Amino acid sequence: MPAPHQIERWIERFPLIKNFSASHLQIARGTVHFPVLEAGAVAYELDGACANYLMCIDGRTRVFRMSDGGREVLIYKVGAGGTCVLTTQCLLAGGGFPAESIAEERTELAAIPTDTFKQLMGESPEFRAFVLDDYSRLMASMFTLIEEVVFAPLEQRLARRLLTEADRHGVVHTTHQQLASDVGSVREVVSRILGQWAESGLVVLRRGQIELADRAALAANRLH
Repeated sequence: MPAPHQIERWIERFPLIKNFSASHLQIARGTVHFPVLEAGAVAYELDGACANYLMCIDGRTRVFRMSDGGREVLIYKVGAGGTCVLTTQCLLAGGGFPAESIAEERTELAAIPTDTFKQLMGESPEFRAFVLDDYSRLMASMFTLIEEVVFAPLEQRLARRLLTEADRHGVVHTTHQQLASDVGSVREVVSRILGQWAESGLVVLRRGQIELADRAALAANRLH
């Protein structure tokens, strides 16, 4: 059985659970478990079975596909308070996981087994509404990402990624190689663009870090 503090953190991160009926809350509490993934650990392999509905309590995972040429293509990331839209798709429609997912940092998940997920979807209006609303929102964000990858210039994609990844101090903790994977490019090109932005005062480059010195310019795509 999960420890009480694990249940409390789960409910704190996903307040919808408070709206469950007593019987549905008992079902959820009795079957949920809390796997922890260390940085680099695999959450899902390509075509792997989706055995649980995953809710991220802390940390972050990245979901991606590898191209035939061996280049990683980022699909999306799942952070604290988020769920994985492709896992939901698998559970609703069946089939294997259509991508790969790994932990970018130490990540704690709440995992609801498939049988419990199906039972709650059928019996709990609160859980069903959350899953479907969240699924719709995540699907919309995926289409936005697809449009960005297909149509947006590389500089714009890179600026948006930096703004998304920056912490409250305006610092992005990543490497040029990881950024290149995130925006569908190669390290040499990303490093050249970052170097130009550093010369223009938009960013400050440090080992393993990028400080956003001019967020407004990056957000407005004033990049030249």
